[in-house]
Amino acid sequence: MGTQGVVTAPDAVVSRAGSVARGRLRVEVLLGLTVFGLYALVMTLPQGARAQAARAHGLMIYDVERALRIDVERTLNEWLAGQSAWRVLANYEYAITYIASALGLLAWLYVRHPERYRTARNAFLLINLVGIACFALYPVMPPRLMPELGFVDTVRLGRTWGSWGSPLVEHADQYAAVPSLHMAWTLWVGVELARASARRWVQSLNAGHIVLTCYVIMATANHYLLDAVAAVPLVALAVYAAERTTPPWTADPVPAQDAFFLAVETPSAPQHVGGVIMLDVSRAAVARQDLADLVAARMDRLPRFRQRLAAPASWRRPVWLDHPEIDWSWHVQERRVEGMDGLRAMIAGIQSEPLPRDRPLWRMVLVEGVAPGRCAVVFLMHHVVADGVGVVAHAMALMEPAPDGSGWEAPRRRPVREAAATVVGIGQLAVDVPPPARLPAGGTSERRFGTLLVPLGLTRDVARRYGARVTDVVLCAVAGGLHRVVRDMPGAPVRHGDACRVAVPLMMRPPGGGGQAPQGNHTTAVMVDLPIGRMAEADRLAAIVRRSRVLRSGTRPLAAWFVMRRVGRLMPAPLHARFARAVYGARFLQGIVSSLPGPDGPMRLAGAPLAQVYPVIPLAPGAPLAVGALGVDRELCFGVSVDPALVDDADRLSEAILDVIRELRAAE
Repeated sequence: MGTQGVVTAPDAVVSRAGSVARGRLRVEVLLGLTVFGLYALVMTLPQGARAQAARAHGLMIYDVERALRIDVERTLNEWLAGQSAWRVLANYEYAITYIASALGLLAWLYVRHPERYRTARNAFLLINLVGIACFALYPVMPPRLMPELGFVDTVRLGRTWGSWGSPLVEHADQYAAVPSLHMAWTLWVGVELARASARRWVQSLNAGHIVLTCYVIMATANHYLLDAVAAVPLVALAVYAAERTTPPWTADPVPAQDAFFLAVETPSAPQHVGGVIMLDVSRAAVARQDLADLVAARMDRLPRFRQRLAAPASWRRPVWLDHPEIDWSWHVQERRVEGMDGLRAMIAGIQSEPLPRDRPLWRMVLVEGVAPGRCAVVFLMHHVVADGVGVVAHAMALMEPAPDGSGWEAPRRRPVREAAATVVGIGQLAVDVPPPARLPAGGTSERRFGTLLVPLGLTRDVARRYGARVTDVVLCAVAGGLHRVVRDMPGAPVRHGDACRVAVPLMMRPPGGGGQAPQGNHTTAVMVDLPIGRMAEADRLAAIVRRSRVLRSGTRPLAAWFVMRRVGRLMPAPLHARFARAVYGARFLQGIVSSLPGPDGPMRLAGAPLAQVYPVIPLAPGAPLAVGALGVDRELCFGVSVDPALVDDADRLSEAILDVIRELRAAE
């Protein structure tokens, strides 16, 4: 596949899109039962009061028709009442054909035209929901139930089995005349047949059915002429609303936990995550074209790399759309810097630039001049595409040897225990107090970026010495490093009991599968208060070990994951966006500290051996700190992103983090 051509989505993507457009069959059945349940709910209203109001409304409508001289119902009804055979046929037509045509159309669209199904179904649901609301708020008695007006109940006269108003459906709503859903359903069928470009003879047959239905609903005295007229704007508005609000059939809606990071992004807090991949090019150079060819050849493993976001209406979440034409000159670039200092300055600049949303949300920059025999590949993607673990998996999908996915085995589910832990966790989150301290933040997109390399064996040795975990050591090193760089700042929190709250991401379910890199966010975050006051580093680590138990208890992580995925999905898009901005920022956290798994063996990218990978973690809005630690083979690679209002030189913080780890190692 050439990088200058068009990258076309494979058949699997088209098949998936069709499945998305149609929806699962059991969900469709559930929607239908829900609408029927709402219709049945109207029958639980006090019928005595409804009957009185329905009669008054029916008389008013008939009086309006007589005033307008359009009261044709009684003439039609009198003729049909005297025709025994036609009367029975009309009764059955009224009872059956509108249902058969609507269900037949839905089935045909579901199987043959998935690109139209969801929009048509949504219009159908709107027609029925508006109709049910009208029946509840404005009941209208049909003419056949008012013999004083001279109408004949053709159903009772002919004793038509199973027809509307017969004993078989005696409990149907008798006061559901306005609007006529019989007329609305048949009109909707005609609209959808035309929009799906059905054969002309089928559309002609349905046009005849519309005329016949209009005649039958009046001749059987089930509806007034104005009932049929009311169906026209109802169908028009429902179809228009469905067209405006239903995503395109190829669209893949953004899940709530991913849309969260779109909502919190601001011009001063871009939300792209990534890594700086250091390559050994002492034996063979890597060119920009090599990277572009590699990504193009493995697009099947990177589904979001060929998609872009579609800007939705304000009440809907965004969707993913196929974007086959990849602008390789933008997505894969080449730059030159002067040494590691130049590389860090370049990354800080890239961090301050939001990714444009009119194209796939990823970017790769080949950086030359980093060091003799070394080059760097800056690999970035928006947080809506993947979390930190997902970025690692995306990068590994481009490397050799290809990952086998064995490290992503899902733990055995225990639904009852998880549900109980989630309830407990929600209670714990509800009583959490506000963060104890705030670190200075400048409120701009300007960033500083630093790197640090620590032998993984050293960090593990420190963890063993103190009965801690590697994550605890990382948290302690960040806390101690913060104390060292801010203790001389005016008004800085340096007292013994001071702390800052950081979010620690935790993986909640295995990403990826099927040979593809993972899509979306598979992690949640748990808040941990880091002691940043003056104390011995051993005491600091002991305090963090106690506080970090919340990371392993399972209750808070499950509760946070439940809120991110389940509760967020139920929220309307505007409310969900407001919720995301309210909970993700300086009001609740001061930084992010992430300890990520990485490749544990030698790997190659575009033929060059992998040396190190430094994480690039975005800052939360108003929070001045983000630290990522990634284990790569035998080294722990730190990427440190800071707001210059906290510390103007990120390498100062990196060096302070290393000093803390060394101090812990040297302490008895």
